[in-house]
Amino acid sequence: MKSWIAVVCAEHVARGQAGGFMQVCHGKAGPLKRIQAGDVVVYYSPTTVMGGKDKLQAFTAIGAVRAGDPYLFDMGGGFIPFRKDVDWWTAKKAPIQPLLEQLDFSKGIRNWGAPFRFGLFAISEHDMHLIAGAMGVDCTVMPQLNMGAAEQAALPF
Repeated sequence: MKSWIAVVCAEHVARGQAGGFMQVCHGKAGPLKRIQAGDVVVYYSPTTVMGGKDKLQAFTAIGAVRAGDPYLFDMGGGFIPFRKDVDWWTAKKAPIQPLLEQLDFSKGIRNWGAPFRFGLFAISEHDMHLIAGAMGVDCTVMPQLNMGAAEQAALPF
């Protein structure tokens, strides 16, 4: 299981949560192919709306990726992005600022926003647990939230 941060405005995150899916990097398939079933993804939203001038700078959604390859979805107007299905967990928004000196990818780094420019990047288990905790998600059950009983029984903890 890997952990990922995906970067999307909060308005688009809400659409994905309502539909049980994720999109990244303006609908490209390549980044989604790196994400596997059971991986945990957290959305970071720099703004509320795409191209907005507000500075939301918060983690806005967290969930586990379902099995399946990226698939195309026609959103109309000629925009047909790739998606992956996600089981989104109940979570609250968490501002990034209080976490910056605790996260492995940003601790002591002045230009902490650089990795976000890629739209999707892998993070350490430590960082995912820190972010999940800030979002009010119980990290002790996090891997189990999208598993069946047999899969849960096979876990080493």
